[in-house]
Order: sequence, then structure tokens, then C-alpha cells
Amino acid sequence: MRKRRTFTTEFKAQMVKLYESGKPRKDIISEYDLTPSALDKWIKQSQTSGSFKEKDNRSPEENELIQLRKENKRLLMENDIFKASRADTRTKVNVIKNNRHKYSISAMCDVLQLSRSTYYYEAKEQVNKEDELTAAILEIFKKSRQNYGTRKIKYELKKLGIIASRRRIGTIMKENGLVSSYTVAQFKPHVDTCNESKVENVLKREFDQQKELTVVVSDLTYVRVEKSWHYICLFVDLYNREILGHSAGPNKDAQLVYQALSTVKADLRKIQLFHTDRGNEFKNKTMDEVLDIFNIKRSLSMKGCPYDNAVAEATFKIIKTEFVKGKYFESLEQLKMELDDYVHHWFNHTKIHGTLGYLSPMEYKEKHLKKIV
Repeated sequence: MRKRRTFTTEFKAQMVKLYESGKPRKDIISEYDLTPSALDKWIKQSQTSGSFKEKDNRSPEENELIQLRKENKRLLMENDIFKASRADTRTKVNVIKNNRHKYSISAMCDVLQLSRSTYYYEAKEQVNKEDELTAAILEIFKKSRQNYGTRKIKYELKKLGIIASRRRIGTIMKENGLVSSYTVAQFKPHVDTCNESKVENVLKREFDQQKELTVVVSDLTYVRVEKSWHYICLFVDLYNREILGHSAGPNKDAQLVYQALSTVKADLRKIQLFHTDRGNEFKNKTMDEVLDIFNIKRSLSMKGCPYDNAVAEATFKIIKTEFVKGKYFESLEQLKMELDDYVHHWFNHTKIHGTLGYLSPMEYKEKHLKKIV
């Protein structure tokens, strides 16, 4: 008889996220030893209620009981805040703010006869100047028929009484994908502020590993798609230099890294150490949660030292030479399709590596597995 197992909410969420990121259902079930019904249930719960609780399966009697409890809670709330029902608007707003951890904002607004729009307007302590600036830049750019760059936009903003530096304008334009018609396409490496995480370099350049999934390294590089720059993310197993996972997309962010992670055909809990540089796309809330859920230890290169992630750097040098150089990609779909073909039909199964005794990654793995047997 199969032993009943329990799963945390975070684990269920990661399984659903892997599925939504494109990982095949059968692979998730196989790699994490799940029952099909359990995974299907989690996916359905996530898509309907967004919760993994059993409330979607309650009986009419249970729902009625819950409704009665809600009505009781509303009566308690009305009694609790009724004394503020004749107060001025500011007092009502403060009462709602101080009790929002106990009651819903909409319900308190009803009791205090205060519109929700008034509450949100009054509760906002100051106008978000950043949103105003972004809206103004978008409007100026649109009216210029997508021709104005930072210099002219700065001048137009000044006419409106808005002062902003060209650097700030440029950042907002980049965040919103605004590129002047006069801009000559060229790649300028985006230098993020180095994250100051206290995570140490656990790997310490020990690139030769004797067991698969002991250490997985990752990095990103850029590639031209039509008239814009896109990024490729790779996950490499130091054991046999196999590319375990890969992704491509328009943004250098945590989502691109997660998409690459979702293509890894293995139980992520088997990965012992994950090593990268200090890019913010690797050190963020999304990746922190993933590594925590799958109990993967983290290692980060020393600040400004690419040699600490030399294998990933070398892999990308190969990619740039063999896969990117001289190629023209008309769309992201074409890039993804050709990258997948390159990884599976060439790099992992055919290309020989000097560090592997001139074997391909898969040949190296098979040879060592036979020795173990």
C-alpha cells in the first residue's frame, strides 16, 4: 500500500509553476513520484481559486455554515467600529486602516458609509510621482511618432514643468520598451548593481565533480532577434558539462531563469549546489523560494570575478561561436526552436568535450554509469 505523503503549499505551488512554465505533466509526475490525480488537483485548484485548500470541495451544508460565520463576523465588525460611523472622513479612513487586518476594506466602507474610491484616495499619503513621469514620457513618445530620444523628451517634460534626468528617462523608456527610430541597434551590456548578498562562494572553482547534479551552474548571454536583443539562460551540470535546462526570452530576469529551471528533466531536490554570478536575476525572491523549497544550497561568485563561474562562461563562448555567430533569428519562436535542437541534437549528444576525454556529455554519463553497475 502506498504510504500517504503530505506536501507543503509551497511545494504544490512550485509543481504548478513548473507545469505552467512548460514542463510536461508526465515528467513532473515521474520525477517527483506524484500521482496523476494529485498534480491534476493542484493545477485545477490553482487555476480556479488560487488556493490549495479544500474549500472547492465543500458540501452545501459546509458552505452555509461558513456563510453564517461570515455574517456573525460582520455583526462583530459593525459593533466594533460603529462608534466611528459619524466621524469625519479622515477618522473613518484611519479606522479602516487600523482594522484592515481583521475585516475586509469593502465591508468596513459599507458600514462607515464611505466609498472605496474615497478611502483609497485619502489613504494614499502622497501622489506617486514616478507613475506621473512614466505616463508623461509615454505620451510624449507617442506624439513624437516614436522618434524622440531622451534629450528631446527631457526638453518636452520641462515644458510641462517636470524635471527628470536623461538617465532616468532612459531607464523608463527601456522598462517600457520604447526605442527611438533614430537609435542604432547595438548591444550594451546591462550592468546591474551587484547584489550585496552575504552568500559565499561555496564552489571555490572546484569544477570537476564526480556525481551528477552535485553542482549545477548557470549564466545568461544575449542574442539578436530581428531588431531587438534577447537573452538565453542555461543550466549546466559540472559532472558531465550537460546542458540540463535552457530558455530564451526578451528580458534578463528571474522569469527567464525559472523557465530554464522548468526544463530540467530531473527531480530538483537532487541538486545539491547551485552556483551563479551575482546578477539580480539569480538572487531574488522568486529564486530564493525555489531553492528553499527544493532544499538546494546556493553559491555565488566573488564580486566582479568571472573566473569563479568559468564553466558557464566557457559554455557560453561555445554557444556564441557555434550557435549565435552568423545566424539571423526572425522571431523568439525560431530562436527557441533552434536552441532546443542545438542543445539536444548537438551539444549534449554529439559534440565531444576535451574535459570529458573527448566524449559527448551523454556518452560520458553512460560510460560512468556502466562502471558503477
